[in-house]
Amino acid sequence: MLVKEYRICMPLTTEEYRVGQLYTISKHSHQESDKGEGVEVVKNEPHEDPVHGCGQFTEKRVHLSSKLPSWARAVTPRIFYITEKAWNYYPYTITEYTCSFLPKFSIYIETKYEDNCGDSTNIFHKENILGDHDVTFLDIAFDEIPERYYRSLEDLRYFSSTKTGRGPLREGWREHTKPIMCSYKLVTVKFEVWGLQTRVEQFAHKAIRDILLIGHRQAFAWVDEWCDMSLEEPCPGLPFWMTMDEVRLYEKETQEATNEIVGMAEPTFTLSGMRLPPNTQSAPSTPLSGDAPDFLSVPKDRPRKKSAPEMLSLPVLRERANAE
Repeated sequence: MLVKEYRICMPLTTEEYRVGQLYTISKHSHQESDKGEGVEVVKNEPHEDPVHGCGQFTEKRVHLSSKLPSWARAVTPRIFYITEKAWNYYPYTITEYTCSFLPKFSIYIETKYEDNCGDSTNIFHKENILGDHDVTFLDIAFDEIPERYYRSLEDLRYFSSTKTGRGPLREGWREHTKPIMCSYKLVTVKFEVWGLQTRVEQFAHKAIRDILLIGHRQAFAWVDEWCDMSLEEPCPGLPFWMTMDEVRLYEKETQEATNEIVGMAEPTFTLSGMRLPPNTQSAPSTPLSGDAPDFLSVPKDRPRKKSAPEMLSLPVLRERANAE
């Protein structure tokens, strides 16, 4: 088991991000789906917890078979998906990932959102791991992301929101930007297979780091698309505003459209008066490299086994038969 804590600041308030989070997840899921592949929404329903109160439970299946690099497709079954279960008691959430192919592999994420610059100490109140896990700050403007996921319109060093007036983000922006909030994420990766555990858990954390960084970058880069939804009353100069119920309706409609693209449901509606076309982007929900990780690589200088019989072509076999 490998536990790490990530802290990601954004120039938003937690109340604003409550809407931005729902919008970003729905849009990203739809973008990354194609016929037979992508994010299938299995459940999305209210949920009440005796400790955390009222919230929302979602269950999704991320179908990735054709999105996997060649080395991974060689060792996974044809029907392959990751199950995501999430309990959203905003500003506290729990997310759990399991894999249909690897029952001993799991990811467990606790998240808390606060209106500060990431300076809370032991926010999860876990005395048993305090001082025993890494705390990493991710900078949505200046930390590097994989080149294939870079979009100039999402480069927050140059992005400026026309509706909020926020951005671009300069060096040291976390120290002087207002408003500011922080996503605190305590991530536990577990892969209980002897000989591979440490390397697989480290590899998973690298992928999770990239996902968190890209997702939070997009949440702010798309702020002009969703900021109207968070208004509790009409704002002069803006054409419309939406309540939280309407945001949930947008989420529901987008999920139904996504399921239609993935191929799990019959066409039932159009979104915003226009049917959403299948997405042609090839990037998977999880940033995956086309190269096998080091721990799965075969040494190039390994001698070839001699136990296999000599491979003979059909003409050679005929010549030997005639000679005999």
